[in-house]
Amino acid sequence: MASVEQSLHRDVFATNAGNLIFSDAAHKLLTTPRAEVFSNGIRADPSAAERINEEFDVFVVPLANAFRPTFERPLKRMTQLIKKLRIPVVVLGVGAQADLKYNAARLKPMEPTVREFVTEVLNRSASIGVRGEFTEQYLNAMGFRDVEVIGCPSMFMNGEAFTLEKRVEALSAESRISVNGSHSAVRSHGLDAIIRQAHQRYPNLRFVGQNLFEAELLHWRETSHPTGAQTSMPTHPSHPMYQEGKVRLYVDPATWISELRSFDFSFGSRIHGNIAALLAGVPSTVLCSDSRTLELCRYFGIPHRKISETPKNIDPAELYAAADFGDLVNGHKERFLRFTGFMEKNGLENTFTHGDGGAAFDARLAALTLPPAVRPWTESDPEALRGRFSWMQSRLEELTEQNAALLSQLGARPRRVGLRGQGADGAAALPAVYRRARRVVGRPVRKLLRPEQ
Repeated sequence: MASVEQSLHRDVFATNAGNLIFSDAAHKLLTTPRAEVFSNGIRADPSAAERINEEFDVFVVPLANAFRPTFERPLKRMTQLIKKLRIPVVVLGVGAQADLKYNAARLKPMEPTVREFVTEVLNRSASIGVRGEFTEQYLNAMGFRDVEVIGCPSMFMNGEAFTLEKRVEALSAESRISVNGSHSAVRSHGLDAIIRQAHQRYPNLRFVGQNLFEAELLHWRETSHPTGAQTSMPTHPSHPMYQEGKVRLYVDPATWISELRSFDFSFGSRIHGNIAALLAGVPSTVLCSDSRTLELCRYFGIPHRKISETPKNIDPAELYAAADFGDLVNGHKERFLRFTGFMEKNGLENTFTHGDGGAAFDARLAALTLPPAVRPWTESDPEALRGRFSWMQSRLEELTEQNAALLSQLGARPRRVGLRGQGADGAAALPAVYRRARRVVGRPVRKLLRPEQ
């Protein structure tokens, strides 16, 4: 089992734990007797194209809200990789991110990047799967027609069967409620006021975070990420919910879903935070703050409200009472068949039609010892401190060995001294080995002392 420290250091969930839910679902769906599924990691590497061409039959890309300005560079890198692939490429649901009015103006500058990506994908597949109506409209406006709305793989984790019932008639002060939310929803949409009042009304309220820097705040009580300074977030050490130990962050979907099963209700602005609850059989309501959450809620029939139209003194009991799960449950089979039909159209089998219904995947998962939830560091328990300091000591020893090896390399090379601005005969001001040492050693040391994203 990887420790919490190792999980955070390696960033096992690619900065957002929600990524793990749809990637796990895709892995489970694709696991059949005739297919082996391998992960190529988080970062797209164009130099790996030849190996991928030689070793694999199809390249499957489960994506989230990839059509957004902050993701343009990774999207370009992914496109460069796809350009070099000679095998089919299938995108299992990609989304565009805009405001609640579906205004795509902010995406205009990155349109050439999106156009190139979609073109390369469609050159290698029958169609491209998108998460909802807005993304379909966005790509249609660029002239793409082979676009299919299929939602997100996460909702099909358990196949065509989906049931959900309210366990209690109404929420009470004793109800166990899970709340989630992004920093932008707290900062710009008043979610902090909704959480604060819910905390006053419900002693058993729990906040579930998702970002890496939130995990760093919970486990280390500090982060180098500037957004982590937002004191209105329950993941900040000064927040009452943090101080009362009412915050969690999960580094594995199985643990996340399992622990949510004991709750009565979930709400908040995180789409996968609430999908995790739905997969656990817990009634949920999403407070939508942008197009990425709104289009998925509309497609799947997940109860939702626009956060801009939600009173800041809303009682979760009101959200619970108003939530209707008829469309979510009754339309699930049709949406599942549309999703698996898209897969078959693009040459992919699925475990529920062509395999064991995910039994082998679930059995392998059950055999693993998974990391526990990340909790607030609120006390000086000797055992908890021992684990933290033991990991830090091992990292220091590892970095010391790397430093010694690099110093040895420096000592074995002729010393060259140059002045800034000299030509080829004078060489550079800093020897190449020294620069490599800074890259190899300097960055890990900075990350150890001041954790970075």
